[in-house]
Amino acid sequence: MSFPDLRSFLDRLRRDGDLVTVESQVNPHLEVAEIHRRVVAGGGPALLFTNVKGSDFRLVTNLFGTARRAELAFGDRPLRLIQRLVELVETIMPPTAGKLWGARDIGLELLKVGTRRVTSGPVTEVVTHEVKLDRLPALTCWPEDGGPFITLPLVYTAHPDKPGHNLGMYRMQVYDARTTGMHWQIGKGGGYHYAVAEARGQTLPATVFLGGPPALILAAIAPLPENVPELMLASLIAGDRLSQVHGRGPHPLVANAEFALMGDVPPRTRRPEGPFGDHYGYYSLQHDYPVFEVRRIARRADAIYPATVVGKPRQEDFFIGDLLQELLSPLFPVVMPAVERLWSYGETGYHSLAAAIVKQRYRREAMASAFRILGEGQLSLSKFLLVTDQHVDVRNFRATLEHILARTNPETDLYVFSNLAMDTLDYTGPTVNEGSKGVWMGLGDPIRELPRQFTAPDVPAGVTDVRVFCGGCLVVGAPSFESDRDIVSRIATAPAFASWPLVVVSDEPERAARSDMNFLWTTFTRFEPAADIHAANRRIIRNHIAYTAPVVIDARMKPWYPKELSCRDDIADLVSRRWREYFPSAPVTMGDSERGHLD
Repeated sequence: MSFPDLRSFLDRLRRDGDLVTVESQVNPHLEVAEIHRRVVAGGGPALLFTNVKGSDFRLVTNLFGTARRAELAFGDRPLRLIQRLVELVETIMPPTAGKLWGARDIGLELLKVGTRRVTSGPVTEVVTHEVKLDRLPALTCWPEDGGPFITLPLVYTAHPDKPGHNLGMYRMQVYDARTTGMHWQIGKGGGYHYAVAEARGQTLPATVFLGGPPALILAAIAPLPENVPELMLASLIAGDRLSQVHGRGPHPLVANAEFALMGDVPPRTRRPEGPFGDHYGYYSLQHDYPVFEVRRIARRADAIYPATVVGKPRQEDFFIGDLLQELLSPLFPVVMPAVERLWSYGETGYHSLAAAIVKQRYRREAMASAFRILGEGQLSLSKFLLVTDQHVDVRNFRATLEHILARTNPETDLYVFSNLAMDTLDYTGPTVNEGSKGVWMGLGDPIRELPRQFTAPDVPAGVTDVRVFCGGCLVVGAPSFESDRDIVSRIATAPAFASWPLVVVSDEPERAARSDMNFLWTTFTRFEPAADIHAANRRIIRNHIAYTAPVVIDARMKPWYPKELSCRDDIADLVSRRWREYFPSAPVTMGDSERGHLD
């Protein structure tokens, strides 16, 4: 099923009993976000707030906060079409009349892809130069956030020189009634357009859509090649041409959007942006970013403002991210022919860890596939990659890790590459946007039986706890990084751990070992390969670092890391007290608040 706008999706959720209206007045400063997080944690419904303090508009959150709602919003049509296109790529060459006739179904579908101009649309019911961004119900989600943020913006820009547009989702801090930040990270399409304009001293026009067809959101966050237009993908997902209307601004407007903010990003203008509680589960810190100056607003007369909340996994973005991976997975073998399966783990913020199954026709060919993955689009921001040439369910992290550990020889199979560009939001490296990557291979047949019980009586001084996470992997408790930096070396050389191929050192071992989700988050968001991988011994062989097992990852919090996100106590208490007031007639489960544990 395709949804032409936000309202049709809300109508469907309402009929399904998967949308709850909150009529009590709520505060967009911290309170709404804590309500949202608890509903997500409880697997609850989408939320429509009709009385937001200080705002003129209704607010909807948690649109995609369960796997069911994410699948409903985008449907199975895109996956079927992509699978069919991949099938044709593999079978239609050389083309024959019979093959082309057999592909007529795709031709008919592609005729529906694109945009169409219409003379009017709901988004132009109100068009005004009276810009009052401070009347939007923009959320302040975490106590140390720099201010309210627009969290579901669809930012549209055009290349200053040539045909081509970009639709991306970049958070926008609301500075005042007419101005926001524009958080263009490295490698983002809108940022490329701005760089071209700024180099010439030119202003870059931008239009920001809020709401509209759910397909727009999926298209905006999809890791498409730079020259692939996101509006075409949105049309493909929706199964119809995307209606656009003239908006008296620099760009055509999505006719069924709720809001369109029209303005400019001036050259060589920066303002401090942040901090912001981000999807890694920590604050991204304050840095200078370009500024978006809003000149005009178009909107529906009774516009609904959509928002989301990010933080420690799993949040709403987790369900969109996993669905997007499934959608794009048939394309991986086409773009990277030797890559059979690829999965990035949302519990780590996606860029921190991925796993791949590759074909290996000759010895060490798997490394060529690893380089290919790390050079492909947004995958190039991946920090750590597990690689095998044997079948394993890469979505099952524990099974995948055991699979790798049973097959790896760290001396030849573990690689660390320093001084590389990294995800802007990952602060484990020496400076923003820079850090290192790791590739760990486990190929062929098993070479060891993995230990599954820890029985050694003697552990190094300072070790506070030892827990088995899975076969071959221990979580070892240790004092804080500041109080005992050298304990990782003592752990790496201790006979008690010699038979374990992987040891993770943690300053909260009970939490880290409790579940796959906790292990993934507390380990891979808290270490940088070049600085935090240790081993029983390290030798230089032909300019390669050969690691002797056990490999030890120091996943303790470091003094320079940003703070972990946590709800303020008074806000958590307020939401607990008011819960039945928010939901007097709907039994909405109150999940755990974000006060220190993922699960």
